[in-house]
Amino acid sequence: MYNSPCPRAENNSASTKKSMNKFQTSKFKDYTNAYFQTGTAPDAEKRDQLILAYTPLIHYIASRLASRLPAKIAFDDLVSSGIIGLIDAIDKFDLSKNVQFKTYAEFRIRGAMLDELRSLDWVPRSVRRKTADLERTYSTLEKRLGRPATDEETAAEMAISLEEYHKLLDETKAISFMDIELLRQNSPDQIHPGNGLASLSMDSNDPFAAINLKQIRDLLATSIETLPEKERLTVSLYYFNELTMKEIGQVLNYTESRISQMHSKAMLRLRTKMKKALAS
Repeated sequence: MYNSPCPRAENNSASTKKSMNKFQTSKFKDYTNAYFQTGTAPDAEKRDQLILAYTPLIHYIASRLASRLPAKIAFDDLVSSGIIGLIDAIDKFDLSKNVQFKTYAEFRIRGAMLDELRSLDWVPRSVRRKTADLERTYSTLEKRLGRPATDEETAAEMAISLEEYHKLLDETKAISFMDIELLRQNSPDQIHPGNGLASLSMDSNDPFAAINLKQIRDLLATSIETLPEKERLTVSLYYFNELTMKEIGQVLNYTESRISQMHSKAMLRLRTKMKKALAS
């Protein structure tokens, strides 16, 4: 039944917290003090050193994106875009904004990769159509039931088997994931960048942009709170704690495939809610 506690989590919460803490460590070092304390951009030699130092970060971000994308998207293309984003970050970093360079670099690297993906227009029409069908079904059932629909209810409404429904989630995972990523990343230069969903909590020097960002931030936060428990936790662990699907599976004691499906459902529900709210 919806929102009923998961027996594993209820009976073993201490173990879950221990598993979460295992992964909550900083993966990459910040070099703000080493390269930017003079208030000027690094020279050519230091720029090359920074690029080498942050290459693992570029690969990490590219891997997280690639894990939700079809195999035809070349990993090397994402990495190349990330290098451009890193160079852009080195050139535009402003020490007076009181933001770590690593944080700013992550923002620029991810943004460059998303720009590259958006320019490719790689999503087939059939996948867009299936995504639209899923969104309509979620919206219809939630309006009728007054709560998010279960897998069984969604499959029944679409007149397909549960196995076919799970396959559909796998087929549409990339487009739903990308739209949320683009929403998170779409911020003007004046905004202090941050990690994951926290990027929506930034303030802007432009009061009108700030109002708009606050509306989107509040709307997204409210939408996340309405997700079923396990989907909400998956979103939190993936975007706030930046765990991989495999790591989340270890925390929640589910298979990586099952976590991927939870993530896909959460993204589809969020897309539906955001589109409906922004259109009103």
